Amino acid sequence: MMERAVWIADDDRTLRFVLATALRDAGHAVREFASGAAVLAALGQDTPLLLLTDLRMPDTDGEALLAALAERGTRFPVLVMSAYTDIAATAAAYRGGALDYLAKPFDLDDVVAAVRRALAGRNDPEPAAAAPIHVAHALLGESAPMREVFRRIGRIAASDLGALIVGATGTGKELVARALHAESARRLRPFVALNTAAIPAELLESELFGHEAGAFTGAMRRVPGRFEQAAGGTLFLDEIGDMPLALQTRLLRVLAGGEFYRVGGRELLRADVRVIAATHQDLDAKVAAGAFRADLLHRLDVVRIVLPPLAARRADIPLLARHFLAAAAAELKLPPKRFGAAALRALTAMEFPGNVRQLENLCRRLAVIAPGRDIQLADLDGDGDGSAARGPDWSAALRAWADAALASGETGLHARARAELDRVLMEAALAAHAGHRQHAAQVLGVGRNTLTRKLGTSRRRRDEPSP
Repeated sequence: MMERAVWIADDDRTLRFVLATALRDAGHAVREFASGAAVLAALGQDTPLLLLTDLRMPDTDGEALLAALAERGTRFPVLVMSAYTDIAATAAAYRGGALDYLAKPFDLDDVVAAVRRALAGRNDPEPAAAAPIHVAHALLGESAPMREVFRRIGRIAASDLGALIVGATGTGKELVARALHAESARRLRPFVALNTAAIPAELLESELFGHEAGAFTGAMRRVPGRFEQAAGGTLFLDEIGDMPLALQTRLLRVLAGGEFYRVGGRELLRADVRVIAATHQDLDAKVAAGAFRADLLHRLDVVRIVLPPLAARRADIPLLARHFLAAAAAELKLPPKRFGAAALRALTAMEFPGNVRQLENLCRRLAVIAPGRDIQLADLDGDGDGSAARGPDWSAALRAWADAALASGETGLHARARAELDRVLMEAALAAHAGHRQHAAQVLGVGRNTLTRKLGTSRRRRDEPSP
């Protein structure tokens, strides 16, 4: 009897060879296929232990292959590979029954580990067939941090789990919430957003739960709240960290029991709503300070999505800038413009404390005020004091230090500079996230264990006596 194998489907012959070699070295039998159609043909005679398939292939692509497998009632795990890691593609793969989504380029060790995990849990439920949905999402990015965000959105969108989105102001938290809604089974029902920090505390309860006529002075008629407006859909509560403690208690009761009353009402209402919350604050620190309920945080934080600041995904700035510039020109009915190479390089080096929102606003201004069709370096300073276009000056200071050290005959510059860079970055990230190591590690793009190890090394160096 033929040994059951791991199947690889990819039209890239070189990638198939590299993957097959790595998996064979890990002890797996492997079969290779150049298309989805070849996989389907082979299923008539054999069944794989696991299938690794590319998403974009000629003939039968990955999405069509997943649909065909679901229709046949296949029960082996499927891992999808793709260089296209946008939200729609990721979510479609998970809806189609994929167990995991591997973004190209990937580390071969990560693929082998993913195969090992999948084979260790082969009693997963049968994939459910779903009609492909193609949604144009406003959340853009190709950097590694954003690929992980897209992967997380795609994985949990259809689960109906609550989510807590954490990120600095302007990073796109509402866009993530809208993507979770658009890729969920609730997508045809309302998406209702409420910024809890923008509503006075005395009115927030009525905004959330509605009120009856006569419930308070000025309440002339019954008004439904946001929970009722979002019935069957998604309620997005932005800046949840600013919610008053008394109202946190009432929200917790709704999340726990799924029922509520309007202000001044006696009719018990049912809340069929998926609640997604967002904050720029460290809620763990607020819980420790007694300013946020721990039990409410546990209810909201079923799945956490951490959005990186723009400074941690600079590779996305050219893509975002071109998109925002084109969108502004179309919206304002202006002639299209484009960034010159020097301007785009300077834009990528700029500091954006307001994150993506600040970049979008800058592009809108440039669409209006830049005089030519090509946006030049000087145009970036057109409405400011020049500080924005200059960007960070640390590289100039580093060069001056290196020149001086080399002139004096010093050695070991690389190790010293790297240690100092690590120290400054880690201390800045920890300060920005109130000492929370997991959050600091995420924005730096390193593992928590790496951060802890480097912190220990940095402290030992500082404690060592000077020679």
